[in-house]
Amino acid sequence: MKIKPLADRVVLKATEIEETTKSGFIITSASQEKPQFSIVVAVGPGGLVDGNQIEMIVKEGDKVITAKYAGTEVKIDNEEYTIVKQSDILAIVE
Repeated sequence: MKIKPLADRVVLKATEIEETTKSGFIITSASQEKPQFSIVVAVGPGGLVDGNQIEMIVKEGDKVITAKYAGTEVKIDNEEYTIVKQSDILAIVE
């Protein structure tokens, strides 16, 4: 099944990020808070939203940082995705 976002919405898939503490312990994403790093899976067309013209800046494949509790989480075909507004994306990681 494919997700096609509407208007200024973006579909994200969380990325697995491991952090290493100062003492050398590896902390997996399962033991951390909700991930803020994601990969853009699909992008809506933008257009007129609430009377404002929205141009979509992100594109499929971009690695992004989102607001901590942004979006709506959905599970499709045993994969977890988050659907957010483009304005909930804080930065593109290059």
